[in-house]
Amino acid sequence: MLAAAAGWLVFLFVFFFLFFFFFSQAARRLRTGCGMGSEAPASGCSGAVRSSQGEAAAAASRITRTSSPVWRWSSCWGSCLSTLPGACKDWITAKASIIFVTLQYNVTLPATEEQATESASLYYYGIKDLATVFFYMLVAIIIHAVIQEYMLDKINRRMHFSKTKHSKFNESGQLSAFYLFACVWGTFILISENYISDPTILWRAYPHNLMTFQMKFFYISQLAYWLHAFPELYFQKTKKEDIPRQLVYIGLYLFHIAGAYLLNLNHLGLVLLVLHYFVEFLFHISRLFYFSNEKYQKGFSLWAVLFVFGRLLTLILSVLTVGFGLARAENQKLDFSTGNFNVLAVRIAVLASICITQAFMMWKFINFQLRRWREHSAFQAPAVKKKPTVTKGRSSKKGTENGVNGTLTSNVADSPRNRKEKSS
Repeated sequence: MLAAAAGWLVFLFVFFFLFFFFFSQAARRLRTGCGMGSEAPASGCSGAVRSSQGEAAAAASRITRTSSPVWRWSSCWGSCLSTLPGACKDWITAKASIIFVTLQYNVTLPATEEQATESASLYYYGIKDLATVFFYMLVAIIIHAVIQEYMLDKINRRMHFSKTKHSKFNESGQLSAFYLFACVWGTFILISENYISDPTILWRAYPHNLMTFQMKFFYISQLAYWLHAFPELYFQKTKKEDIPRQLVYIGLYLFHIAGAYLLNLNHLGLVLLVLHYFVEFLFHISRLFYFSNEKYQKGFSLWAVLFVFGRLLTLILSVLTVGFGLARAENQKLDFSTGNFNVLAVRIAVLASICITQAFMMWKFINFQLRRWREHSAFQAPAVKKKPTVTKGRSSKKGTENGVNGTLTSNVADSPRNRKEKSS
């Protein structure tokens, strides 16, 4: 059973990784081919000429009013999918759908002497990101349903869990798959952008208002996943007593991820998310093994050590980046146009929110460990019945013969020998 569950996790991880990788490459190609931010493609609706240049006008004038298949296949989507129609109405629909599917607000930087091979395409955030987050929230709901239907429900039918274990098993199964995927994806970004070899990149050249495609797509996916957890409370029929805990849990994730994204602290946020996701993945995968075999406790012991280490490392990196790195930066003026939030009030608010959250998590962790130790001690020390101590000697035998534990019974008092002694 455990081998089957591990195999499903690996299969889903590889599938979703390849899906998002090829989808991101296709989305980037769509954006380049459709010319987002540039002039619209030439359209032949009613013989109208949409290009102001001479060659484009001449090409548009040669297009007949009858919609030929060649003209239909020359829309903006034809660069990637050559079978889609390209009428004016379809072009507007495709342009509107791109706002939901692809990343917005890209900036192409020209090639420099250090990077003379090709130009770099970077992104910043804006109001249109809400539409992208909404679309990928729907994608997360679909993926959640697929994992629940084809993996977790089948295991639940075989294991015959109780209602309490059933809900906890589903929660750990969903979160372990997400944490594994997000942790590996975030580690790939850290390695590709040299975060590990150069830790000063966490605060150097702030504000980090321009992001790579992978960085922005990672944050969009994180926001979409934790927003999808709200409707999942209804879909999963969560108990009323568990809803407040879930709301606090989801709210803390959204607060810190959105804060790092909007305050241009995406470098620090990525490192802290990867660290936290790795520790949480160990907890939920250990709980899955515990449900299959209640004698399995080694995973929780390893998680307890790494949890404390993760909280300490989170505080060290936060204080080092915000308290020392950004505090010594030259530009410490609030500027919304450039995305610079490096002022004292913002730094204090960021450090306070991180410290309070870490303290809250440690308090919950200590309570969890105390409850677990009490349950373990109660299980290991069952009630032992006290056996009566038997002392050697005549008195003990006499006491045993005369009754129970030395007490005189009515049967002994009325024995024939005692009646004879009384008559004499």
